[in-house]
Amino acid sequence: MISVILLVAVTVVLTAVLSAATLGLAEKLDDTAPVVGQSDGAFTPQDGFGGGIVRITHVAGDVIRVSEIEVAVSADCGGDGTEKHGRLVNLPAKSGDRPQGDNIEGDDIFDESTGSLTERGADTTGALVTDEFRPGDVIVFRIAGGDCDLRPGDTVTVRVVHTPSNAVIIRQQLTA
Repeated sequence: MISVILLVAVTVVLTAVLSAATLGLAEKLDDTAPVVGQSDGAFTPQDGFGGGIVRITHVAGDVIRVSEIEVAVSADCGGDGTEKHGRLVNLPAKSGDRPQGDNIEGDDIFDESTGSLTERGADTTGALVTDEFRPGDVIVFRIAGGDCDLRPGDTVTVRVVHTPSNAVIIRQQLTA
């Protein structure tokens, strides 16, 4: 009789432990990264400035809240093998169309002038100053010449990171 009671008690405890573990895993499934099924990237040198304009296009996939992304950039600066790493954070940019000090971590290779996060003279707005990054939207930023002189053949690697899941959702390697 006592052995039956102990066996039932052990079974109840094991069931409770397994249920708690399973429910904990189910909660973590909500933190999955959004899917960007296709993206495209382009680098346009700026004549006479040594920097350039980077455009990352969200071609297909989920809508992503801009407040949940960061843009990590690695660039070969100066052609001498020196690589700089900068990050655009605390997005969307609160200044409207340019990054400020609280939007930049790491090496400051970003152009902070007016319009540097948007398509100057275009009808479209850069995604880093909006609330959502949707298919068809473009992340635009400028790498400042002087801070990072890019020469033909230098590479710029851009990673868009979904911060809640810490997953890289877009990775583009561009050539200057």
